[in-house]
Amino acid sequence: MSEKQQTPTKTPATTTGALVTEQGKTSIADTVVSKIAGIAAREISGVHDLGGGAARAVGAIRERIPGSRTNLSQGVAVEVGEHQAAVDLDIVAEYGVAIADLAAAIRRNVVDAVERMTGLEVTEVNITVHDVFLESDEDEAEEQTTRVQ
Repeated sequence: MSEKQQTPTKTPATTTGALVTEQGKTSIADTVVSKIAGIAAREISGVHDLGGGAARAVGAIRERIPGSRTNLSQGVAVEVGEHQAAVDLDIVAEYGVAIADLAAAIRRNVVDAVERMTGLEVTEVNITVHDVFLESDEDEAEEQTTRVQ
């Protein structure tokens, strides 16, 4: 073999991916991926809320506290490695939405947002639908919380 064939070629600035370069390594915390996935899931029409029953109850209490912010990673669990991430979402779907289509749209948006913003490969997005939201549920909840006028 000639020397040209034995010499490996390097791409400028990267050797093993966008997060590991010749100049250093970038680590992304789980909370970062969790927030990105939560925001991306909420962007999809047909997602009423994220989280199971207990998480939503705590979130509702938190929102009533003056100066508090919405927990963007509520209902989101992630595993983040050096090159890949896996996302688990707990959602409440709006009544009338085709759940299979909703899940596909959420997966596309979450994968796109996480991969675009972090450079991590998303290996899977698992979605659990905990409830279906009805407009009448919200009206009943408001009536129950108002005991005195």
